[in-house]
Amino acid sequence: MRIARPRSARIVAAVIAAGLVATGCASERDDDGGSGDDSQPFVFGAAGDPASLDPSLASDGETFRVTRQAFETLLDHEPGGTELVGGLAEEWVGNETGTEWTFTLREGVTFHDGAELTAEVVCANFDRWYNWSGTYQNTTMSYYWQTVFGGFAENESPETPEPNYVGCTATDELTAVIEVAEPSANYPGGFSLQAFSIHSPDSLEAYAEDEASGEGENLTFPGYSQEAGTVAGTGPFQISEWNKGNGEVSLTRFDDYWGDAAGVEELVFRTIPEEDSRRQALQAGDIHGYDLVAPADVATLAGEGFQVPTRDVFNILYLGITQDSDEALQQLEVRQALAHAMDRENIVSTQLPEGGVVASQFMPDTVAGFSPDVTTYDYDPERAQQLLAEAGAEDLAVDFCYPTEVTRPYMPAPADIYELLKADLEAVGITVNPVPLKWNPDYTETTRDGSCNIYLLGWTGDFNDGYNFLGTWFAGYSKEWGFENEDLFALMDQAQAEADEAARVALYEQINEMVMEFLPGVPISSSPPSIAFSADVNPPTVSPLTQENFAEVSFK
Repeated sequence: MRIARPRSARIVAAVIAAGLVATGCASERDDDGGSGDDSQPFVFGAAGDPASLDPSLASDGETFRVTRQAFETLLDHEPGGTELVGGLAEEWVGNETGTEWTFTLREGVTFHDGAELTAEVVCANFDRWYNWSGTYQNTTMSYYWQTVFGGFAENESPETPEPNYVGCTATDELTAVIEVAEPSANYPGGFSLQAFSIHSPDSLEAYAEDEASGEGENLTFPGYSQEAGTVAGTGPFQISEWNKGNGEVSLTRFDDYWGDAAGVEELVFRTIPEEDSRRQALQAGDIHGYDLVAPADVATLAGEGFQVPTRDVFNILYLGITQDSDEALQQLEVRQALAHAMDRENIVSTQLPEGGVVASQFMPDTVAGFSPDVTTYDYDPERAQQLLAEAGAEDLAVDFCYPTEVTRPYMPAPADIYELLKADLEAVGITVNPVPLKWNPDYTETTRDGSCNIYLLGWTGDFNDGYNFLGTWFAGYSKEWGFENEDLFALMDQAQAEADEAARVALYEQINEMVMEFLPGVPISSSPPSIAFSADVNPPTVSPLTQENFAEVSFK
């Protein structure tokens, strides 16, 4: 999840309908139906450190994996699926124009610091984000706010989108009404985003006294977000310690949680960047689970008695191209040459788990709006060389950025994938200059700022609407893509404003066809990422959105 530039906050009305209360659903347990020693810590191997303990300031999955256990949102997703269900709100409804969303909150919800959830608290959270200023208006800090709700009460940069958020009103103690200027395909799904988790009123007051600082690439997160003790949500766990030196975040069970109690007293996320090291830690019994299992390890672990469930496909890996970083990349023939030079089937067969597929467009076929009629680019090195010659770019050289010290659901082995693509590009005469960068914050900021010619990146959907994929990249000009295409941007605007679901899906299909004709980047693959657990635990229900609820975990 990361990095888009909304063309405006005038995005679209997805479905304007009432939502009903979520029903509880636990993951499958073993036949005895019981749980073992809940005082034993459950330790999970994470691929990277969180950026912040305040999810409002984050845009990355490693942060959200941790904060999701402690913070809750107005809406949620069904366990194991993409259907919206109630979260802190039992019911929700949008008006006919999609500009007003009414949330009926659960009764008896308590924050970790003892405060009670009310509609006024909900409004205070949304008003906090809307009134952010200074460093908080940098997209590194407020990516999701700007993507879903646009700009701020007072924008400080001409690049910041106009605000779409109008206000929030507490009509009674448990009813919050959120008003937006224009309908959006990001509603109601956006209300399920971890970045819009609800914080306690006392913690909001403390946040206001501890500001972020810096500008450009020199940003400093506020102190409260870098250590436990201040942040307070309503989740089944509360964050008790962040030992950044050892890469561990510890959470303890919250005994006053409104829902089912967590199955373990303590939950620990231990950062182990290398996938081999995570596997070895699981095999040695040092951890009880880890994510992003290397495809080659799935059968091995399963054969050793470990549990290795696979998520459904809901992601895209792509080669991004920053067109205004090099005049040659502004030529369609050059971008087509890059596409024809890449043996994407080789990547799928050697780097991805079983069930991975070559991507034909910038969304998986599990999302409505996927088109069967897009232009495709088969592996054809001779055609790639011919296109480079026609463009006068036989001596093309590119800076190729790729991330280190991380694995992602759509990209299990970044360095290996880079090496395969590098060999493909060099085979057609392209000079490749490697630019390896640490994922957080170097890689995300460098690609966001358009400082790479080409780069590897991807996306796991936040919720099930085509705009959550297409709008992430192509709603308007962004530095990371570096192109202007008014016809495409206008069609995105049209899709944003379309309230009829069938008509909107048809527009998504048309957009996919236009994008693949224009070829701003090359979609590489979609894959079903695996997650592993030891044999002695009852694991959580795995989520295609990678939104596992670790409160479901218990020991057998």
